[in-house]
Amino acid sequence: MTGRALTSWLRRPLPAATLLVTAVLGVVFALGLHRAAGPAPDPAAGAPAPALAGPTLDGGHFDLAENRGRVLLVNVFASWCGPCRRELPLLVDAERQWSAQGVRLVGLNVKDGTTAVRALLKETGTESMTVLPDPDGTLAVGWGARGVPETFVVDRDGRIADRIRGEVTRQWLEQRVGPLLAG
Repeated sequence: MTGRALTSWLRRPLPAATLLVTAVLGVVFALGLHRAAGPAPDPAAGAPAPALAGPTLDGGHFDLAENRGRVLLVNVFASWCGPCRRELPLLVDAERQWSAQGVRLVGLNVKDGTTAVRALLKETGTESMTVLPDPDGTLAVGWGARGVPETFVVDRDGRIADRIRGEVTRQWLEQRVGPLLAG
């Protein structure tokens, strides 16, 4: 095919069937991605939680092993994540509400600098949150996180009870954390 023939061929209108098939495949693909981003059962539920220890943003130290007997919410977040900004106040409120029953929240802040995460915590009124900086994401990857936000629920025995990929809701927290507090 010569250059002129190829140009002429490329300018031809596509048949309606080709456009329809392309549109249908695009919708199916988009729905599949949307479904994968929401709450989904985690095959690792019931497995021991991975180790998690290190210096906190406020200069303290956090160690998951020292929190045995508590229900932990481990939230993977970043300052540049819109859903993270929306859910942080809800998570801090859940910790405050259930702290007497042994709930503790710890955040893994990925791919951020300390200035950005401190600004986020101030903006969202969540400065009380325990945060482990994870600038290269290795802690989050060790937990199996695939993105932000992602929240893991760890039971009193140190096992992953549940997780959500995407933004948490009050209803999700009540359904997943509430039963762990009764026992």
